[in-house]
Amino acid sequence: MIITSKPPAEASARSRSSTAATKKTASPKPALAGAAKVTGSVRKKAAAAGPKGKVKREGASPDIIAQSLDIIVSSLEDDKGENIVVIDLTGRASFADRMVIATGVADRQISAMAQHIERKLKDIGIKRVLVEGANGSDWVLLDTGDIVVHIFKPEARELYGLEKMWGAELDDGNEEAVTPV
Repeated sequence: MIITSKPPAEASARSRSSTAATKKTASPKPALAGAAKVTGSVRKKAAAAGPKGKVKREGASPDIIAQSLDIIVSSLEDDKGENIVVIDLTGRASFADRMVIATGVADRQISAMAQHIERKLKDIGIKRVLVEGANGSDWVLLDTGDIVVHIFKPEARELYGLEKMWGAELDDGNEEAVTPV
């Protein structure tokens, strides 16, 4: 059995100063070159350096998107979702091709709708469905990569106003972008 002990305070101060001197002479990595001027933690330096680069999202085939959209809408209808709206985001947003917005009455209903959609999408082979807010909140978000589903309580849906933000009013006559179901 080996027992280690801390070195005396003088030795640790000397070793710290010598390692600090070697750290100062080392050149910063090119990815964090902009962060070299920022003092603070590694996290602050990474935030100052910014993102590493844009990652282009590859869209799924139109058949898979249509099949997923049908499953999502039918699942919401089966679970008594209200005011279901599908918004076409193709060419307008880089994060998804479609957005589905629905309203649920209670936290439990909203959570159940999200679970049902997630299970049905996994059954057809869509494995990576990210779910946020399913533990009892006013808003649950499901992200399948190509389709984003928002399930709100009525008050939260009115407060956030996603239909107004992404709807046809902003597109000067693009009436087919928003489809009430």
